Amino acid sequence: MKRWIPFIKKPPMVAVIRLNGAIASGGRGNTLNDAGLAPIIERAFRKAKPAAVALVINSPGGSPAQSSLIGARIRRLAEERDIKVYAFVEDVAASGGYWLACAADEIWVDPSSIVGSIGVIYSGFGFHDFIGKHGVERRVHTAGKSKSMLDPFRPENPKDIARLQVWQQQIHDTFIDHVKSRRGARLSDNPDLFTGDVWVGANSIEVGLADGVAHIVPKMKEIFGDKVRFANYGQKRSLFQRIGASLASDALGIAEERALYSRFGL
Repeated sequence: MKRWIPFIKKPPMVAVIRLNGAIASGGRGNTLNDAGLAPIIERAFRKAKPAAVALVINSPGGSPAQSSLIGARIRRLAEERDIKVYAFVEDVAASGGYWLACAADEIWVDPSSIVGSIGVIYSGFGFHDFIGKHGVERRVHTAGKSKSMLDPFRPENPKDIARLQVWQQQIHDTFIDHVKSRRGARLSDNPDLFTGDVWVGANSIEVGLADGVAHIVPKMKEIFGDKVRFANYGQKRSLFQRIGASLASDALGIAEERALYSRFGL
């Protein structure tokens, strides 16, 4: 009853945002994107005056643009509301997943968490030999010499690869700048820090990618007291998704997500 008595101070509340899954602009499977997360993040920062926001992250990465949009939204609200943000990594915060972790003021990991992979990757398949053996002819007509690039049904073009590498370097440089701006002097001078390498648990702390080993409940109790409350925010699946109305789309999204996780042995 004392919650309803005026002037009685409530125990501090921490808003918990779960960021679980690959990062992509579409809505397939369990993907993270700015459009889907925007109302969740906004509520977490604005509802019930939280003492802090905790990000619980389990993501192998994905879209650089969506990672940037989500991270920027978290930082904007944190600064507008003057709320400190803590990130807690579960299995993995790699590539775009680590970009999201850097939206926090402090990053905490499990002894087995995989952290890092600060790099950019492109992967695909080449089918030109396959379709040639089966008598299939590829026909592509464009206006603009650069309109058809990296066509999987044609042999690789060295000019296309050179162009792709320029784009990748631009994204990589942006990623590095983001990490440096958020982690600052905490980063070590390890030469492999921005090569796409990953670190596990305590090793990620040694190179400055994380601040320590901790789990969300005991850490928040340590900071805000044993009576700290938690309000959980996360993406909800629609009724049609729950009963399997989008099985084909979800299956494709899950396959893509599993491919990303498999790069880290998960």
